[in-house]
Amino acid sequence: MPVLETFSKLLKRSESSTALFMNIASTPNSWMRIQLCRVFRKYVSPETSVEMLKQKSKAKQICIEFGEGVRAIQTVQERFDSRPMPDEALCAVLWEYKDRGKKGYDLTEKFFNMIQGKFPDLYIWGPKRAGSDVQAKEIWNDFPNDSRPLDFVISSNDKKVIYAVGLARYDGDRGGAQEDDRTGGYKNCADEILSYVHSHGLKTKVIFLNDGPGLLLGSMWEDYSRIEERYPDEVKVITLRMIDERLPKEWLTGD
Repeated sequence: MPVLETFSKLLKRSESSTALFMNIASTPNSWMRIQLCRVFRKYVSPETSVEMLKQKSKAKQICIEFGEGVRAIQTVQERFDSRPMPDEALCAVLWEYKDRGKKGYDLTEKFFNMIQGKFPDLYIWGPKRAGSDVQAKEIWNDFPNDSRPLDFVISSNDKKVIYAVGLARYDGDRGGAQEDDRTGGYKNCADEILSYVHSHGLKTKVIFLNDGPGLLLGSMWEDYSRIEERYPDEVKVITLRMIDERLPKEWLTGD
């Protein structure tokens, strides 16, 4: 498996676990770098999350903060060399992530198609599948946060009137702390967007599109409902099945 072969080569030429991580962080191919981070976490630094390790720009900071909890390079080399090549167990773990993100892409693509079909006189734009998020700063030049990503924008066909902005997520198996992160992120997004909207006398709404079995875990849906309740008639949390019922044109455009 190319990932394990690459990890083996980096491991052999790294004088320390910190050096190994820095070598991984400098891998130019982003897909390979993320897979190497997953192997690194399994063998070297189980205390760090893959999401954290993926942040290439913070590699030095991560090494400093988690240095004491990282396994010694000699231990890692011994354990890695003791495993078969290819390592079927580790390959199975990596294979689990092969299609991660695909359901999220499928969700946004279906949403775009449904909105375009339901509201042919409106325009929806953003990354339909993979691609860079729309930054709020691209829509409103004086938006106070330079990094407020959005998954979609619904506007007039000439893009001059912004009717709604929002995020789309597929929740496969979220719960616990991950659930809190997601709903907390939604609350912050709604607060930030609507604070700007209110201060500028705009009528832009906020839509959070979520789907997937993760919605059934814990209190996730109740937390989403509370976000709606904080901003009556300005925030909607929906699934694809709710679009016809909960997303009328009158609400979107304010007519």
